[in-house]
Amino acid sequence: MAFAQEDTMQKVKMVIVEKLSVPEENVKAESTLKDLGADSLDIVEMIMRFEEVFGVEVKDEDAEKIKTVQEAADYLHGARTK
Repeated sequence: MAFAQEDTMQKVKMVIVEKLSVPEENVKAESTLKDLGADSLDIVEMIMRFEEVFGVEVKDEDAEKIKTVQEAADYLHGARTK
């Protein structure tokens, strides 16, 4: 089953909106998670939620590299299409 990049981005945004209670229009591809108000605990919880939503495991060293919404979507899209 093929996944569309837009589908991945939409799901990433949904998790961020849920977790950080920010308006969806504020969640842009280039936004950093910190710009959106995430602290380190929020980021850990978001990564765990991404793992649930996408059915993938995000390694700690990979999670540390995810700074923007686009990086999260790219990583998760790559992980779920393997």
